[in-house]
Amino acid sequence: MSISLTVNGSPHQVDVDPATPLLYVLRDDLALNGAKYGCGLGQCGSCTVVVDGEAVLSCMVPVMLLEGREITTIEGLGTIDEPGPLQQAFIELQAAQCGYCIPGMMMSGHALLRRNARPSDAEIREALATNLCRCGTHMRILAAIRRAGELMQAASLPEPDKGRAG
Repeated sequence: MSISLTVNGSPHQVDVDPATPLLYVLRDDLALNGAKYGCGLGQCGSCTVVVDGEAVLSCMVPVMLLEGREITTIEGLGTIDEPGPLQQAFIELQAAQCGYCIPGMMMSGHALLRRNARPSDAEIREALATNLCRCGTHMRILAAIRRAGELMQAASLPEPDKGRAG
């Protein structure tokens, strides 16, 4: 069956079984490999993407439920040459060790920061509750999400008036 998806702002047509989990479509059909297969049971968060602003576990969501919805993956946050605020913050604070969980952590953080650019540590922890990290970089991850909120706020501030005569 042909299904229409919008991923990272681009339309895609995929011919797949409608019950196929989104994770498999992203990785196998669209070559978007940022979301990782961790457990396949919705218990580790490695496959987290954002759908219509909410973090979802892509291993658990059948692709048939996603027509007409906006899907964002880690690849949609920025590029190697121009990382987005969240990616930049994770780089600056060296918030990754092995990196396997990081795309899911970043996408959960992205969904949170869309709702609240200044989350408390408790709010960040709650947003990351479905994401597991075995490397133990949680404190750096928390700091990176706080830093990303700062970067996002700084980017949205209006430029001060320059060259205006008083």
